[in-house]
Amino acid sequence: MASLGGGLGAVARYHLGRLIKARLDQTWLPNAMLIVNIIGSFGLGVTLGGLFGSVTETDPLPNLYFFLATGFMAAFTTFSTFSTEAVGLIRTRKFYPACLYISVTLVASFLVFLAGMWLTV
Repeated sequence: MASLGGGLGAVARYHLGRLIKARLDQTWLPNAMLIVNIIGSFGLGVTLGGLFGSVTETDPLPNLYFFLATGFMAAFTTFSTFSTEAVGLIRTRKFYPACLYISVTLVASFLVFLAGMWLTV
């Protein structure tokens, strides 16, 4: 179940990222992945809070957990692309955008995850 969810999550991330890149300027800040990761963090918070009530795998519906949380939402968000884009900003000496990108991604993703859980528990 996780692999099916992961495949669908990766495809959704790709298409949403393309849509965002087509509409927003990416030259100063890689905002497509920033937005995708924030949306995905909120979605995971909603998924875990609303469907499972916690951040654990101990649920009577393990296939749904593995499909949505471990699969779809994990593949929809991506720490590796975030890291690659952050290092790219640093390598091109765009230190302020790099610090902003790293800070906003980490803080906003964490806060919207908590908000998603809080809204649905």
